[in-house]
Amino acid sequence: MQSSVIKKRSIIIARHKTSISLEDEFWNALKEIASDRGMPLGKLVATIDANRNHANLSSAIRLFVLDFYRDQNAPR
Repeated sequence: MQSSVIKKRSIIIARHKTSISLEDEFWNALKEIASDRGMPLGKLVATIDANRNHANLSSAIRLFVLDFYRDQNAPR
């Protein structure tokens, strides 16, 4: 099994530049979710940031992506 490399990325949230460290898989999924919602990536990250229950933004993003896909695949 190949391990994912965590990459540091810069993003602007509410006019402030910040860095997040994410694996490509999470970064690509986050961009896909933002696109599906018709919103800029920075706005989605700002929303996650405002609603997070975790001290670490990168962890909050990973959990957001995980919850998003879990909700999509939940039995109805």
